[in-house]
Amino acid sequence: MRLAAIALAWLGYFALHSVLAALSVKAWVGGRWPQFMPGYRIVFNVVSTVTLIPVLWLVHGVESDWLWQWRGAWAWLSNGVALTAILCLLVAGRSYDMGEFLGLRQLSGHGNDQPENFTVSTLHRFVRHPWYCIGLVLIWTRDMNGPLLVSALMITAYFVVGSKLEEGKLVAIYGETYRRYMAKVPGLIPLPWKHLTAAEAVDLMHRAETH
Repeated sequence: MRLAAIALAWLGYFALHSVLAALSVKAWVGGRWPQFMPGYRIVFNVVSTVTLIPVLWLVHGVESDWLWQWRGAWAWLSNGVALTAILCLLVAGRSYDMGEFLGLRQLSGHGNDQPENFTVSTLHRFVRHPWYCIGLVLIWTRDMNGPLLVSALMITAYFVVGSKLEEGKLVAIYGETYRRYMAKVPGLIPLPWKHLTAAEAVDLMHRAETH
């Protein structure tokens, strides 16, 4: 029953997160309270953080035997992979306007309501959602007990579903450019034989600018 409660808690959290991130909800709020929109992103981030706390409290409040723990060479390998993922996370962060992402730029009155130019960073040449990919690596390289495994499965499922929802918005914004990108680059798991070269990435961004 406690594991089911954890799954439901994650489901509720993801549902709230998806609703608040939906373009239709943002448009609805903007149409009724336009003066609120500069603070929408930062409120979204605060709500996402605050509502995550009880879910994590529930996960770590349930005692459970370990299903597996990395030991010896496997521990070195799993931690090495996780550390590499963290370094990639720092690299990926450089591809985003963190002021815009956190909502600080909008709150200061310097935000831009227009969509950003279509860009393909180094990591985006190999996977369409590098942050989700990194998150999956960090999750599945950890020791697992029952609550953590349920959480890992729920988060993985949300990354799959959430990436599809996010790409629906990106197709609506960038159209054929993003469809071409989707055809060339895998979504969550990098594949050695499927990626963009640096020249192809530049060409795709140039096409986006001219359309």
